[in-house]
Amino acid sequence: MNFLTHLIGYAAAIREFVAPTYRPERYYMRGPGPACARRGTSLGAH
Repeated sequence: MNFLTHLIGYAAAIREFVAPTYRPERYYMRGPGPACARRGTSLGAH
């Protein structure tokens, strides 16, 4: 069983190296959405 888990891990690493998955949520933060812009309030004002 331990050999199988290592083999699956190596296969996943090779697949990620050959064809990396692009996940923008890992790299970019979302800003305030259009609802916030419609309200016209700034984020700093309380």
